[in-house]
Amino acid sequence: MRPLRFPPLVVGPAIALAFAAGCGRPAANIPLTVIGAGRDTLHILGGDATQAAWLGGERWAVISPATSALNVLDFSTRTVVPLAGAAPDALQHPAGIFSLADTLFVTDWGLRRTTVWSPEGRMLRAIPAPDLTAGALPRGIDGAGRFYYEIAPPARADGSGNHDSAAVVRVAPGAARADTVARLAPLDLAQVESDAGSRFEQRVFSGQDAWGVVPDGSVWVARVRQNRVDWIAPDGRVTRGASLPDRILEVTRTDRELFVRRFPAELRSTVEQLPFAPVKPPFEAAFTGPGPTVWIEKSQAVNDSARAYHLVARDGKPAREVRVRGYWSRVLAVNGRSALVADPDSTGFRLTEAPLPPR
Repeated sequence: MRPLRFPPLVVGPAIALAFAAGCGRPAANIPLTVIGAGRDTLHILGGDATQAAWLGGERWAVISPATSALNVLDFSTRTVVPLAGAAPDALQHPAGIFSLADTLFVTDWGLRRTTVWSPEGRMLRAIPAPDLTAGALPRGIDGAGRFYYEIAPPARADGSGNHDSAAVVRVAPGAARADTVARLAPLDLAQVESDAGSRFEQRVFSGQDAWGVVPDGSVWVARVRQNRVDWIAPDGRVTRGASLPDRILEVTRTDRELFVRRFPAELRSTVEQLPFAPVKPPFEAAFTGPGPTVWIEKSQAVNDSARAYHLVARDGKPAREVRVRGYWSRVLAVNGRSALVADPDSTGFRLTEAPLPPR
């Protein structure tokens, strides 16, 4: 197979100067908290651990899409059990989870529906993917029972449709139309050439906007290009966040190698030919915390010994920085007292509750 060909990316003078100086933006004067692993550890075999939701007490739901598993962890009883329990057919390919109070919502791309679960792990109802959203599944819900979706633009056969913006839309129960709440930044694409022709691919490490919704119907959007968090009130009023303090991190050869190793050996030669961004995005992920706050998971350098999070308040300003010891450690979810931290090992993931300091 002939290698993919794509034009070189020109690095602007401002970025090049930052590389030469070896520094980024100065750190903001915000409180810093460093957390470590908790005392109790539970283990998930195989797969991955991508999202979690607090179920009250010391119980958490953790989803592993790679193995189509959704487990409930209970640190008080030190148990890990499948959510569906005696009804395994209720879930086929769970892809995402979110919660409202003590109710858990699970999206399933295999069954094209969202299931609703009680705190005891009993399925309450199933909601088919609506035609109104072209089959897209929700990513959040507010206190009025309105679901929130991300609607991607039609990609087209060559991927050029991804130059357009995705939309965050809100659908009220029984509504005949969806209301657009926010627009997200288009993906950073590169045109590549192969024997099959020309197509557009997203640059690896280019990042993308993240968003979420809180019970009062306010939506936050973490803007990857502006490096800030905006809040959109239910009436549409926008509070634009402050720029967050971050280093400028070059995508190194080691970064590329670590990315390629995530894939099976038979796919790595193809992955190596993907276009890569010259610098990492300011953040890799974001989720809603208590308060509410937005936890922004910052990008890392390969020699970092901890992963950093910026906690952004409703005014769009960073209120605290939290660091988790360990390059591979990640916070999946938080409640008012603790963070659920995931650490990969050779057989799966270790999960612990790490105590958080009082606000």
